[in-house]
Amino acid sequence: MQTKSRDLALLGLLLLATCGASSFAQNKKLILKPPPPSDPTSGAQMYKDYCAACHGPQGKGNGPASEFLKSPLSDLTTLAQRNHGKYPDVHVQAILRFGTKGHAHGTADMPIWGDLFRSSFHRAPDARIYSLTSYLASIQNDQAPQLPPGDNKVR
Repeated sequence: MQTKSRDLALLGLLLLATCGASSFAQNKKLILKPPPPSDPTSGAQMYKDYCAACHGPQGKGNGPASEFLKSPLSDLTTLAQRNHGKYPDVHVQAILRFGTKGHAHGTADMPIWGDLFRSSFHRAPDARIYSLTSYLASIQNDQAPQLPPGDNKVR
Protein backbone atom coordinates (compact mmCIF):
# COMPACT_ATOMS: atom_id res chain seq x y z
CA MET A 1 0.00 0.00 0.00
CA GLN A 2 2.88 2.34 0.84
CA THR A 3 4.41 1.67 -2.59
CA LYS A 4 1.17 2.64 -4.34
CA SER A 5 0.98 5.90 -2.37
CA ARG A 6 4.61 6.66 -3.19
CA ASP A 7 4.08 5.86 -6.86
CA LEU A 8 0.98 8.05 -7.06
CA ALA A 9 2.84 10.93 -5.43
CA LEU A 10 5.71 10.51 -7.88
CA LEU A 11 3.26 10.41 -10.75
CA GLY A 12 2.13 13.84 -9.72
CA LEU A 13 5.71 15.02 -10.13
CA LEU A 14 5.70 13.77 -13.67
CA LEU A 15 2.77 15.91 -14.63
CA LEU A 16 4.41 19.18 -13.81
CA ALA A 17 5.08 19.66 -17.51
CA THR A 18 1.41 20.52 -17.92
CA CYS A 19 1.68 23.56 -15.67
CA GLY A 20 4.17 25.37 -17.91
CA ALA A 21 7.89 25.70 -17.37
CA SER A 22 7.92 29.50 -17.05
CA SER A 23 5.38 29.71 -14.24
CA PHE A 24 7.01 26.71 -12.58
CA ALA A 25 10.42 28.38 -12.62
CA GLN A 26 9.05 31.54 -11.04
CA ASN A 27 7.09 29.85 -8.25
CA LYS A 28 9.47 26.97 -7.50
CA LYS A 29 6.45 25.08 -6.23
CA LEU A 30 5.69 21.42 -6.68
CA ILE A 31 2.15 20.84 -7.93
CA LEU A 32 0.93 17.25 -7.81
CA LYS A 33 -1.72 16.19 -10.31
CA PRO A 34 -3.02 12.76 -11.26
CA PRO A 35 -1.76 11.49 -14.61
CA PRO A 36 -4.23 11.65 -17.49
CA PRO A 37 -5.30 8.50 -19.29
CA SER A 38 -3.49 8.15 -22.59
CA ASP A 39 -3.60 6.10 -25.76
CA PRO A 40 -1.63 2.85 -25.22
CA THR A 41 -0.47 2.90 -28.85
CA SER A 42 1.11 6.36 -28.69
CA GLY A 43 4.54 6.22 -27.14
CA ALA A 44 5.05 9.92 -27.84
CA GLN A 45 1.87 10.91 -25.98
CA MET A 46 2.64 8.63 -23.05
CA TYR A 47 6.16 10.08 -22.87
CA LYS A 48 4.66 13.57 -22.74
CA ASP A 49 2.11 12.54 -20.09
CA TYR A 50 4.32 10.41 -17.85
CA CYS A 51 7.99 11.18 -18.47
CA ALA A 52 8.57 14.69 -19.81
CA ALA A 53 8.05 16.50 -16.50
CA CYS A 54 11.26 14.94 -15.20
CA HIS A 55 13.13 13.78 -18.31
CA GLY A 56 12.28 16.87 -20.40
CA PRO A 57 10.37 17.20 -23.68
CA GLN A 58 13.32 15.91 -25.73
CA GLY A 59 14.49 13.30 -23.17
CA LYS A 60 17.60 15.23 -22.13
CA GLY A 61 16.91 14.93 -18.37
CA ASN A 62 16.02 18.58 -17.95
CA GLY A 63 12.27 18.61 -17.32
CA PRO A 64 10.74 21.20 -14.98
CA ALA A 65 10.52 18.68 -12.10
CA SER A 66 14.15 17.57 -12.47
CA GLU A 67 15.39 20.31 -10.15
CA PHE A 68 13.43 18.72 -7.29
CA LEU A 69 15.22 15.40 -7.67
CA LYS A 70 18.29 14.42 -5.67
CA SER A 71 20.44 13.42 -8.66
CA PRO A 72 20.60 14.60 -12.26
CA LEU A 73 18.68 12.46 -14.73
CA SER A 74 20.45 10.81 -17.61
CA ASP A 75 19.95 11.82 -21.22
CA LEU A 76 17.46 9.29 -22.62
CA THR A 77 18.56 10.11 -26.17
CA THR A 78 21.93 8.46 -25.54
CA LEU A 79 20.77 5.08 -24.22
CA ALA A 80 22.02 3.27 -27.34
CA GLN A 81 25.32 5.14 -27.31
CA ARG A 82 25.90 4.17 -23.68
CA ASN A 83 25.13 0.55 -24.59
CA HIS A 84 27.81 0.14 -27.28
CA GLY A 85 25.55 1.47 -30.05
CA LYS A 86 22.62 -0.89 -29.42
CA TYR A 87 19.37 0.41 -27.95
CA PRO A 88 18.76 -1.61 -24.74
CA ASP A 89 15.06 -2.35 -25.29
CA VAL A 90 14.89 -5.24 -22.80
CA HIS A 91 16.57 -3.08 -20.14
CA VAL A 92 14.19 -0.16 -20.81
CA GLN A 93 11.17 -2.47 -20.60
CA ALA A 94 12.45 -3.87 -17.30
CA ILE A 95 12.83 -0.35 -15.87
CA LEU A 96 9.29 0.52 -16.93
CA ARG A 97 7.94 -2.67 -15.38
CA PHE A 98 10.01 -2.90 -12.19
CA GLY A 99 11.59 0.51 -11.55
CA THR A 100 15.21 1.54 -11.32
CA LYS A 101 18.02 1.43 -8.77
CA GLY A 102 18.72 5.13 -9.33
CA HIS A 103 18.25 7.63 -6.54
CA ALA A 104 17.28 10.73 -8.51
CA HIS A 105 13.88 10.63 -6.84
CA GLY A 106 15.31 10.53 -3.33
CA THR A 107 14.70 7.34 -1.39
CA ALA A 108 11.92 6.29 -3.78
CA ASP A 109 12.74 4.97 -7.24
CA MET A 110 11.23 6.10 -10.50
CA PRO A 111 7.56 5.15 -10.51
CA ILE A 112 7.09 1.55 -11.54
CA TRP A 113 4.97 2.08 -14.61
CA GLY A 114 4.14 -1.60 -14.95
CA ASP A 115 2.13 -1.40 -11.71
CA LEU A 116 0.35 1.76 -12.79
CA PHE A 117 -0.35 0.46 -16.28
CA ARG A 118 -1.91 -2.70 -14.78
CA SER A 119 -4.19 -0.68 -12.50
CA SER A 120 -7.85 -0.17 -13.31
CA PHE A 121 -6.96 3.35 -14.49
CA HIS A 122 -5.14 2.04 -17.57
CA ARG A 123 -5.68 -0.56 -20.27
CA ALA A 124 -3.18 -2.70 -22.17
CA PRO A 125 -0.09 -2.55 -19.92
CA ASP A 126 2.11 -4.55 -22.29
CA ALA A 127 1.13 -2.36 -25.24
CA ARG A 128 1.95 0.75 -23.20
CA ILE A 129 5.39 -0.52 -22.24
CA TYR A 130 6.12 -1.58 -25.82
CA SER A 131 4.94 1.77 -27.24
CA LEU A 132 6.96 3.79 -24.74
CA THR A 133 10.05 1.63 -25.31
CA SER A 134 9.67 2.06 -29.08
CA TYR A 135 9.28 5.82 -28.70
CA LEU A 136 12.48 6.04 -26.66
CA ALA A 137 14.26 4.01 -29.36
CA SER A 138 13.07 6.56 -31.93
CA ILE A 139 14.68 9.52 -30.11
CA GLN A 140 18.16 8.01 -29.88
CA ASN A 141 20.91 10.43 -30.91
CA ASP A 142 23.17 8.64 -33.37
CA GLN A 143 25.40 11.71 -33.62
CA ALA A 144 26.36 11.87 -29.93
CA PRO A 145 30.09 11.86 -29.17
CA GLN A 146 31.58 8.63 -27.82
CA LEU A 147 31.99 8.30 -24.07
CA PRO A 148 35.43 7.68 -22.60
CA PRO A 149 36.26 4.04 -21.75
CA GLY A 150 34.66 2.94 -18.49
CA ASP A 151 31.77 5.41 -18.75
CA ASN A 152 29.37 3.40 -20.88
CA LYS A 153 26.97 2.23 -18.19
CA VAL A 154 23.31 2.47 -19.17
CA ARG A 155 21.64 4.67 -16.54
